[in-house]
Amino acid sequence: MNHLMTDVVRFVPNLRRGLRCCAIALCLICFLAFTASVRAAILCVDQHGKTGCLSTISAAIVEANIGDTIQVDAGYYAEDVVIGTQLSLVGAGPETTIIDASGLANGIYIDGLDSPGLTQVVVTGFTVKNANFEGILVNDATDVTIFDNVVRENDRSLHLSTPACPGQPAFETAESSDCGEGLHLIGVAHSTISDNIVEQNAGGILVSDETAISHDDLITRNLVMDNSYAGGINLASHPANPGTPAKNPAYGIDYIVISDNDSVHNGFGGGGGGVSLDAPTAGNLVSTNTVLGNRLIANALAGVVVHDDSYVPGSTSNPDVNRNVIAENYIAGNGPDPAAPTTVPTGISVVGATPAVDVLVTGNLIEGESIDVLLNSSATLSVHLNDFEGAQTGAAKLSHGGRINATENWWGCPGGPGAAGCSTTSGTGIVYTPWLTRPTTMVLVHRHDSGDCHHYRYDCDHDYDFSRHGCDHDHDHDHDHDHGR
Repeated sequence: MNHLMTDVVRFVPNLRRGLRCCAIALCLICFLAFTASVRAAILCVDQHGKTGCLSTISAAIVEANIGDTIQVDAGYYAEDVVIGTQLSLVGAGPETTIIDASGLANGIYIDGLDSPGLTQVVVTGFTVKNANFEGILVNDATDVTIFDNVVRENDRSLHLSTPACPGQPAFETAESSDCGEGLHLIGVAHSTISDNIVEQNAGGILVSDETAISHDDLITRNLVMDNSYAGGINLASHPANPGTPAKNPAYGIDYIVISDNDSVHNGFGGGGGGVSLDAPTAGNLVSTNTVLGNRLIANALAGVVVHDDSYVPGSTSNPDVNRNVIAENYIAGNGPDPAAPTTVPTGISVVGATPAVDVLVTGNLIEGESIDVLLNSSATLSVHLNDFEGAQTGAAKLSHGGRINATENWWGCPGGPGAAGCSTTSGTGIVYTPWLTRPTTMVLVHRHDSGDCHHYRYDCDHDYDFSRHGCDHDHDHDHDHDHGR
């Protein structure tokens, strides 16, 4: 128990910082989206000739000054909207305000790369679809708030046979397997992505670091579903853009909170997990992030994937996936992790050629997986206060080195690992005594409000129902499913 308390205490500052980030970011939503300064103007966009309104969003942005609000009436806008000014862009609602970027690069591009110091941009109330690359792209900006949008069927330029994205900007250095995903943050800090539906893109939500460090962002209460090639929510450290003076081969991603999202049925066209933390090459860094209270269901790869793929003894620029926390998630019915390698359904997979240090797995409810938590790294993985309900392998270690400290978990029955009806262990170097004799009360992943639209029924026979109960989500579902791929 002393070891358990040491592990938990070590990670309390990270959790507190993440939750403080949540509180501050949610206050920003209220302040930025609905409060204008005394001098800020309100511009309107209307396609039907309303007096005093402009006919395109792009024209309104040209007219806007710092702090202005652009209100966009219901309509169908064939635009690549580029924002380089502090402003709020407010649609009439995603059901009626559509940005169709067919044949264009992006639906909305918040461009701080060409507008240094860009901050306090709000985007809400749109459906964004059919872009060649990203539905919504944010680059080199701070205090950005993106909420209550539908981002659908983007990444149209993807050529799967190559794979390649012809015409993609040079600053995106590692997007060969998709064209940037539905919603992409590059070098973004102190920002909030909340209550969006991100579906049927090549990938869902991506945070990367080609042009600057991404840090202190909140990704919360989004539905990320049916994104075919690159998975659900991804933190992926990429090689730095050659035109920027990175102090290492990559800038890094840290202090991101991924909280209370539903990541469901992603990655079946090319392989992707529910949430992925990836640092694949030298200098890549995805550390000190928190994956908290999400529902990760029926994805092609594991529910949570933590990967670094290279190691050079003595190097100071080995990949870093250290100090990440995976807590209080519901994880069920996901696929294997071939990089581990596993060939059976896996809940959480931690794989590190470089030792994955100080990673904590706590308070998760995992069912419908053949392996609940897997380690293939020479580090020690802390796994405590989880409920392993699959009655198969609760903890597995594939590496010759390393260790899993798996004390104080519920293994599905009071008898502990290996008892009749309980989950068990696989591999050496797994410590599991003492164990819990009843399920932990720390598992809070079913705390979503009864009015939440992101409800799915799931049982251990993989009988899941993807209907959204109690809500009307007829968001332009007459779209064409032929992506030309």
